Amino acid sequence: MSDESTARELAIKRLHQKRSFQAMVAGYVVVNVFLWILWAITEPDKSGVPWPLWVTLGWGVALALSAWSVYGQKPITEDAVQREMEKQRGVLDTDR
Repeated sequence: MSDESTARELAIKRLHQKRSFQAMVAGYVVVNVFLWILWAITEPDKSGVPWPLWVTLGWGVALALSAWSVYGQKPITEDAVQREMEKQRGVLDTDR
């Protein structure tokens, strides 16, 4: 496989990850807006902690972790793979 086709496959994979994350954000917004509206309509006194807060926070943390995975993590480079292989060879050589 050529470097060009490998780069293309990695780019396509990243684009799929980004598109998937964008769909997750859209779902998060739609569902949370619905839950907060439902709470506002059905909760007469609005005292205490609103129950949709737990959904919003829990799902928000998961979404933040996904965002970091998609946008914050750098892709694995060939140099990193080679360094890791050298480390493993060093470990294997010392075990003998």
